[in-house]
Amino acid sequence: MDKKFISRGVSRTSIGNFGLWISPWALMLVVGLYAVMLCLFKGLNQTNMDNRFAFGLWIYLDLTVIALGAGAFFTGFLLYILKRKELKAVINSAVVIGFICYSGAVGVLMVDVGQPLRAWFTFWHPNVHSMLTEVTFCITCYLMVLAIEYVPVILKNRKIKHVSSMLVFEHELHKLIVVFAAVGTFLSFFHQGSLGGLYGVLIGRPFAFRPALGIWPTTFFLFIISAAAVGPSFILLTTALVSKITGKKLVKPEVYQLLGKISGSILIVYVLLKAIDTLIWINSTSPSLGFSAASFYKFSGFGTWIMFAEIVLCGLVPALMLLNQNIRQQFRWLITAALLACTGIVINRFVMTIQTLALPTLPFDAYMSYVPSWQEVATFLAVLAYGMLVYSFSFRYLTLFPQERELQSL
Repeated sequence: MDKKFISRGVSRTSIGNFGLWISPWALMLVVGLYAVMLCLFKGLNQTNMDNRFAFGLWIYLDLTVIALGAGAFFTGFLLYILKRKELKAVINSAVVIGFICYSGAVGVLMVDVGQPLRAWFTFWHPNVHSMLTEVTFCITCYLMVLAIEYVPVILKNRKIKHVSSMLVFEHELHKLIVVFAAVGTFLSFFHQGSLGGLYGVLIGRPFAFRPALGIWPTTFFLFIISAAAVGPSFILLTTALVSKITGKKLVKPEVYQLLGKISGSILIVYVLLKAIDTLIWINSTSPSLGFSAASFYKFSGFGTWIMFAEIVLCGLVPALMLLNQNIRQQFRWLITAALLACTGIVINRFVMTIQTLALPTLPFDAYMSYVPSWQEVATFLAVLAYGMLVYSFSFRYLTLFPQERELQSL
């Protein structure tokens, strides 16, 4: 019975093996949901966050998965708006990954609010002077867009296509995908920027504060460009990982190389702008606020090595690798470069969230440390487990890689 739901022309593991695969992820999700219930019923005293560390592991998780999930909006933009037809091979997978990232982020935010019954206040009583208000509206709307884009993927299921009304609905909905891709690009553009701009306007946090370009701080633009840069790399990595786990060829080598080239082209721009922004901060912004830039790197765990790792090792190096055609044609180096690029953005979001809050805001302030509680970690892992389950079921029963059938027959 299970095989009747699997797409024609492709093979999947037995239902028994599939059950063994999803069992540990399901257990991890159950443990995470228990931690979530503790936080919802007993309050945020279950966490190690406080007035100083109001942004902890969960916000770091949100910033990271939203940046990595940018592959959904950017791949859709390249395919439907710029007509890069080669990316049709990964667009369904990108939509599923984007949906997982954004729904997981919204779920964690509902726990992070602390009083979920008042979460609707953000929409009914918006603070129009807060960037987080714009972020909330854009993320919510974009999640709706991703859900709508996910529907045609579901409706292509082998059994659902036999229902004539569903087939007609899928056909008509597909005609509007270009519109949803454009709307998704617009929404993602602004909430990615506002997440970065939030830190850039914190004049009371000299480590994060940046001067404005127009009405936006430079971090507004850096977050947008960095998300667009690593989105294709993350799609590349997830596709390669699924191919490795399943032992199946899912896309042609040219698709991997195109994703790497796109990622490298944008990443080199980001690294250049990030380097300029950092030099201005070191020589002008930080001293004008009464701090030498070196003073922010004298604390344990936050040496200058973290800046080198973010900008050079996981920024410039992978950008140059991805721009080199010979390297892109060697799969192991292509994967290495994509992994380094994604790691650089993970470091950047960590620096902006955790390091910013840990460092002193005044010359006489103390350095603050933060270690998440097990409830925070379990909630973090629940999002990972949720993502693995959604993607596993999607891969098994939906057509995420249209080229798989062709490659399997070779």
